[in-house]
Amino acid sequence: MIVLKNLSLRRGSKLLLDQVSVTINAGEHVALVGRNGAGKSSLLALLNRTLHEDAGEYLVPAQWRMAQVAQDMPETPESATAFVLQGDSRLTGLRAALARAEDGGDGMAIAQAHSDLADAGAHDATARAQALILGLGFRVAELEQPVNSFSGGWRMRLQLARALICPCDLLLLDEPTNHLDLDALVWLESWLARYAGTLITISHDREFLDAVADVTLHIENARITRYGGNYSRFEALRAQQMELQQASYAKQQDRVAQLQKFITRFKAKASKAKQAQSRVKALERMEKIAPVLADAEFGFDFKEPAQLPNPMLSITDAAFGYAGAGVDGSAHTILRHVGRSVLAGQRIGILGANGQGKSTLVKTIARQMKVLAGRITEGRGLRIGYFAQQELDLLRPADNPLEHMLRLARDMEADGRESGREQELRNHLGSFNFSGDMARQAVGSMSGGEKARLVLAMIVWQRPNLLLLDEPTNHLDLVTREALSMALNGFEGTLLLVSHDRALLRAVCDEFWLVGRGAVAPFDGDLDDYQRYLIDEAKRLREPAARSARTADSAEAPAVPAPTSAPIAALRDGREQRRLDALARQQHAEKTRPLKTEIGQIDARLVALFTERSALEQRLAQEALPVAEIAECGRRLKAVADETARLEERWLEISCALEALLAAA
Repeated sequence: MIVLKNLSLRRGSKLLLDQVSVTINAGEHVALVGRNGAGKSSLLALLNRTLHEDAGEYLVPAQWRMAQVAQDMPETPESATAFVLQGDSRLTGLRAALARAEDGGDGMAIAQAHSDLADAGAHDATARAQALILGLGFRVAELEQPVNSFSGGWRMRLQLARALICPCDLLLLDEPTNHLDLDALVWLESWLARYAGTLITISHDREFLDAVADVTLHIENARITRYGGNYSRFEALRAQQMELQQASYAKQQDRVAQLQKFITRFKAKASKAKQAQSRVKALERMEKIAPVLADAEFGFDFKEPAQLPNPMLSITDAAFGYAGAGVDGSAHTILRHVGRSVLAGQRIGILGANGQGKSTLVKTIARQMKVLAGRITEGRGLRIGYFAQQELDLLRPADNPLEHMLRLARDMEADGRESGREQELRNHLGSFNFSGDMARQAVGSMSGGEKARLVLAMIVWQRPNLLLLDEPTNHLDLVTREALSMALNGFEGTLLLVSHDRALLRAVCDEFWLVGRGAVAPFDGDLDDYQRYLIDEAKRLREPAARSARTADSAEAPAVPAPTSAPIAALRDGREQRRLDALARQQHAEKTRPLKTEIGQIDARLVALFTERSALEQRLAQEALPVAEIAECGRRLKAVADETARLEERWLEISCALEALLAAA
């Protein structure tokens, strides 16, 4: 087990951990959570011995093998398969030992090396490495391509595969999902769920943490609190803990006030001086319970669009891709014959593997690229708010947030749009946590999350009616992701969202487009259906590699009798049954989706009505309220009660309909 005992850790002058004690048992899968800057990555650096404790001690079993993802960008002409295979350090060492034995002609050493290689799994090492590479989204044709032919994001995937193939007892993962799309993320979750060693991971993807973790360690105010369960369980337990703490704090404050009142009244009186002094000592001895200072949660809202054209835009027989990107200067087409309409109020999640054309589609709609064929017809008054991953790199490093906003205001004014005064821009930045000195801090010194917040602030100021968001959460912590989700739910325009954050997709999208195999089509199903689709698709893509591996093995292995046709027929029947099951799930999702959406809307409205009713009742409880205001409160309470009754009746009707559909499924 890993044991931290009275451990303190500093980075510069900042105290990150203050005399913390916690135990992680062997085989546990731990989610390490906390605000940005709380010390999560520093704790991992301590465990991998990059940092040293400032006080206390910690123990990691000496015999444990450790693996983590290297952060350097690999530059090597080696093939992807060979590069990942080198991550198995034991296998690499044994192969070097065999080469030395063969060079020296030492028969005993050669025999021992072959025996050790068999124990280390050398016979299937290549197949294991390629399974990892394909699982993380590479194509079969790329298995033997040189590492330095891939972009930075894909090289980091190879670094992840290299860490996963390494035999280890302790696996440390710091934001492993940052460079993954949804299909690779689903595969990684299933792989980590089977991992038998101890896992400690940092991530801002709540569904990923729910899938892989069974213990949560929360770092806050230089302390570590251990919670049993995944992230959702941690949230529930922490909410209960905070509620109890707040109640205890309020009760203690009442006791403090009583003691202080007695001391103030009687300390100067000789007859009561002794009792008053005892109250002073009691007050000093009282262990202070901290109030629940839940950090001010970040939140923002999108402005109501000035107009909502309908349709927002229409795509007619269009081709999307890159002009002049071919070897001969011809266009490189990714998507063909696309015909879709985007209507006012639609909330569309765009699904598909990396490289299939999701960003190309969004970028072209955002007017950053030209359509190669066909046309895109925009509705009159269309105003686009576009968030792209590379947008963070386009911010001017030497300029501060206020300068960025002032430049945006000038551009808007030049286009004939309302821009706003400087104080309004400052107030707007303040609502995005860029107040005081932060508004004057150079963007180049900011974190990725702060830059993403600035881009969001600039988009909101433009008052768009169509939002195009391409992976907006990559640099955002859980709190800011939650704020974005709430803001998008309140957005009255149209949304097209590309994201691997399933919690965000579930919360804000009510329909999906699937981009893949050169086409854009509606996806009839929810995200659970899509995950099953991805698993089937991954099996289909890995089959050629599996056949090649079986062919290579059969060339070295003794001949075996050919299989009968019965298993092949059974396999074919199984595939057909899975296809029919998937079709049935899609049809069922299509029937239930409108009901689920309406239930969600009713729930949200009931919460608002309950809040309004509580506020009205509090106003009526006030003394000396004018008669006219009392009458108005009474009329509004009646209206709230009537609407609540009507919505509860409708909620019951929908629930019965859903139950009937579920029973029939």
